[in-house]
Amino acid sequence: MGILTRFTDIISANVNALLDKAEDPGKLVDQYLRKANSELAEVKKETAGVMAEESRTKRLVEENEKNVTKYTELARRAILAGNEDDAKVFLGKKQEIEAVGAGLKLTHAVASENAIKMRQMHDKLVKDINALNSKRQMIKAKTAVAVAQNRVTEMSKSNMGESALSAFERMEAKADRMLDEANARAALDFEPMDKAQELEEKYMLDGISDSVNDELAAMKAQLGVN
Repeated sequence: MGILTRFTDIISANVNALLDKAEDPGKLVDQYLRKANSELAEVKKETAGVMAEESRTKRLVEENEKNVTKYTELARRAILAGNEDDAKVFLGKKQEIEAVGAGLKLTHAVASENAIKMRQMHDKLVKDINALNSKRQMIKAKTAVAVAQNRVTEMSKSNMGESALSAFERMEAKADRMLDEANARAALDFEPMDKAQELEEKYMLDGISDSVNDELAAMKAQLGVN
């Protein structure tokens, strides 16, 4: 049936289109609920129309069957009264009504099937909307947690997330490096001692030590001290 296919396609297309471009599940839920409720109003209207048609065709079938019963009874009474010609007229009318009734029964069968399908689709949509309403707050809560988690992750990756202790440790390392470089430059700038001069002073000190010993020995001899 065209109407059933049309509404099924509309509902499926709406959901798929929203899912394809969804960034915030919470907003998606609200948007889908609005569309679903709008669709429900139209489905409800169409369902009511199809169910009304089923009721109308059913009533026509029942009226047809009553007429068949009526003319059958009239034909029976005419036969009992000995009026075969009248009975033939009633039986002919009954057959005409039965022919119409066959078409009415087929129409009612189709209308009944359509009404069942429309009612099932209506009830399914109502059930989905109720279920989504029940999950709405949970979905929004999970979305809020996810957004907060993403913010924490981004802050952790940025310099803004660096602790004060880490910053001071980097400053201390830089200061140590500067001190090491200054000491290295001082060592390079210091003029090395002349090796010959160093040896010269050594031997000069040895000469001074010998003269002191000689003078000491002379003083002891003068004083008569062994």
